[in-house]
Amino acid sequence: MKRGGAQTFAKRLIEWQARSGRHALPWQATRDPYRIWLSEVMLQQTQVATVIPYYQRFLERFPGVEALARASLDEVLALWSGLGYYSRGRNLHRAARQVVERCKGRFPRTRAGLEALPGVGRSTAAAIAVFSAGARETILDGNVKRVLARHFAVEGYPGSGYVQKELWSLAESVLPSKSIEAYTQALMDLGAGVCTRARPACMSCPVRSSCAARRLNRIAELPAPRPRKALPRRETVMLILTRGCQVLLEQRSPAGLWGGLWSLPQFDSVEEALQACSARFGCDVASHRQLKPLAHAFSHYALTILPLHCEARLRSSRAAQPGAVWLARGPALAAPLPAPVRRLLQKLGSGSHFP
Repeated sequence: MKRGGAQTFAKRLIEWQARSGRHALPWQATRDPYRIWLSEVMLQQTQVATVIPYYQRFLERFPGVEALARASLDEVLALWSGLGYYSRGRNLHRAARQVVERCKGRFPRTRAGLEALPGVGRSTAAAIAVFSAGARETILDGNVKRVLARHFAVEGYPGSGYVQKELWSLAESVLPSKSIEAYTQALMDLGAGVCTRARPACMSCPVRSSCAARRLNRIAELPAPRPRKALPRRETVMLILTRGCQVLLEQRSPAGLWGGLWSLPQFDSVEEALQACSARFGCDVASHRQLKPLAHAFSHYALTILPLHCEARLRSSRAAQPGAVWLARGPALAAPLPAPVRRLLQKLGSGSHFP
C-alpha cells in the first residue's frame, strides 16, 4: 500500500476514535499491565459486554498478579465459570505464576516477552504492549481481520495460513508512526461496532470512501467464511449420582476439554454408568431414571448429553474413586463447572437439596 494511503487510513481512524470510539471501558483508564493482560485474555473470542462483569469480579478477588498466582486453580476456574474456553483460565493461572516466579512479579514490556506467557499469542501480546507501554505493535484479532479483508478486498478465509500472512502484512503497512494506542483502539472499535459481521453500519465508517468491498459491492461476501464441514455429533451419558442432599462430582484431568473443572462422571452407555456406581464409587443404586437430553455445541462438534439420575446408598463414608467428592447443592454449584453441567444441576435441584 502506498505511504500516503496508509497515512490517510490511520489518520481517519484516529480522528474517528476520538469522537466516536469507546472511552469508558473499565480497562481503558490504566496502564497497569496486569489489568490490561487480564482484559485482553478475557476478550479473546468473547464480547466486551460479557467480559466486563467477569473482569470486575476477578479484580475484586485478585487485585494483582501475586494474588492470582497464590490462588488455587479451582478458585480461578470457579470465577471463570461461564466465560467459556476454559483453557484461557488455566493459562491465566499458569501465566500469573510464571510472572511471579520468573519475572519477580513484573510483566514483560515487549511483545516478544509477553508472547512467552501461556495463552498469549502474537496479537494479544501486541495489544498488551500497546496499551501498557505504548509500543508500536500490530494487532490482528478476528474483528481486525474482517476490517482489513473488507477494506482491501482480501480473498480467502482469514483463518487460513496464506490469508493470515497477507493480512499481517497489510496490518503492518498501515500502522502509523504515532498515536498507536488511539489507532489500535480505533481498529478494535470499528470491528466491534461498525464493520460487524452482519449488517455493518457502512455509513458510519470513517474509511468507507476507500473501502474496496463497498466499492465492489462485496461487503456481504468478505471476508470469506470458513469452509463448511458437517459438524460431528457425539453422545455421552452423564451420571448424576445423588445421596440425599449431595451429588458426586469428579475433577477432570488438566488437559483437554473442560480441563481441571469439576464435572459429572461421563460414560458411553447407561449400563456402564450403572456398573460404575458400584465398582468405582462404592454405591448401591436405590433407583435410577433417565432425564431429558441436553444439547451443547462446541466449535468442533455437537454434543448430546444423556443425563442419568441415580439415587445412591453409600457403602462406605468416602467415594472410592480418587478425585471424586460428594458436595451439597450450594458448594456443588459454587465449584468450577462446565456450563451444561451447571444447567443440569440447577434443573435437578430446588432450594438447598437435590431430589
